[in-house]
Amino acid sequence: MRIDRFLFALFAGSLALLSPLAHAQSPIKGPVRILIGYADEASYVVARLLGESISETVGQPVVVERKPGASGRIAAEALKNAAPDGTTLMFTPVGVAVLAPLVFANPGFDTLKDFAPIAQVATFRYAWAVAPSHPARTVAEYVAWAKANPAQSTYGTGGGGTIPHFFGVMIGRETGIEMLHVPYKGSSPMTSDLMGGQITSGVDALANVIELHRAGRVRILAVSGADRAPVAPNLPTFREQGLPSVEAQGWIAMFAPAGTPPATIRLLNEAINRSLRAPAMRERLVAMGGEATGTTPEELAAIIAADTARWRPVIKASRFSAD
Repeated sequence: MRIDRFLFALFAGSLALLSPLAHAQSPIKGPVRILIGYADEASYVVARLLGESISETVGQPVVVERKPGASGRIAAEALKNAAPDGTTLMFTPVGVAVLAPLVFANPGFDTLKDFAPIAQVATFRYAWAVAPSHPARTVAEYVAWAKANPAQSTYGTGGGGTIPHFFGVMIGRETGIEMLHVPYKGSSPMTSDLMGGQITSGVDALANVIELHRAGRVRILAVSGADRAPVAPNLPTFREQGLPSVEAQGWIAMFAPAGTPPATIRLLNEAINRSLRAPAMRERLVAMGGEATGTTPEELAAIIAADTARWRPVIKASRFSAD
């Protein structure tokens, strides 16, 4: 299952899981717009579903506004400059909130200073996989092979400057092996070459490669996370294979402009978390390879700070620059 299909299904049926709050108590007094910084249809559909849920909660119409371009930074700058009254929100992944300020010399915003975290909605894991013809079946076996064949050791990703890119850098640093990064324009061409053996390994969202693994078209060596993924309980984690410091997590979250009143943030947070607490939604996410989080604003802020500290030295070591 591709990650866009996962995102599309992420909130499917979410409206049926929500109970309306009293509209008269809503501090939001005008129409709400949700900004998305990418042109893909999946992000738009998910934002619309969230918008309908928020509309039901606050008693205001909600529209989704596409502001694609500059790796999500156009939408981020628009949020930064919007009135902090709850009428402008942004739905965005970790790549904008954490990576953009680290890979761009002048991203145009500071996540924790310019944005008010509302809630992390869901997380997803990453997997390191090899071609089915590759001899390695564990991380240790790949490391031994790579040390014996350094010129052949490669890893593909769906693009440079992404978490899979830097996760591959982290794997190389922590295992002491050299891996040449091969960036592709998306997940599909990368996995196609991985299946064909044009690259020896690939890093991608677990949801993108789990079905290929089950079909024997790629072989997953390890999955990120402190414990095994509910969607793939038979696959070992990096931690289980002696690499607890090799960790990466993708996520999507909702933000408002800095200075948005706490009462407004609480109302929006409750609307999102209510849907994620429902057993039906949580079971749906497990089936799709994702995991509901439903954090507080403070927890989301702490996640951003921790992820920034985790990725800063890795990005520096990669010598990658998006400018």
